[in-house]
Amino acid sequence: MKNKTVPLSTIAYARSGDKGTNSNIGVIAYTPEGYELIEKYLDADRVAQFFKQLEPRAVKRYTLPNLWALNFVLEGVLAGGGSQSLRTDAQGKALGQAILEMPIEI
Repeated sequence: MKNKTVPLSTIAYARSGDKGTNSNIGVIAYTPEGYELIEKYLDADRVAQFFKQLEPRAVKRYTLPNLWALNFVLEGVLAGGGSQSLRTDAQGKALGQAILEMPIEI
């Protein structure tokens, strides 16, 4: 059977927010099988590459297998955060929605 590429939103949903100049993005799979896919596919390097235009200093990944979830902390991605940044989304609320557009092979 041939693999196909779909948006991440097909197998997961996301929540995101901020803490100063950093953003965190939680990616939660709908099913245990979906978690297996994202756990293998979504590593810190791939997420850093996806958000490279926002110039994160570093990306850290935390696994939460009991929740079928991954949490990513993108350091420095908000260019100072809500009180300093001139970016449209200085609180990182849209980054969760953005990551759901990432193509993933299933």
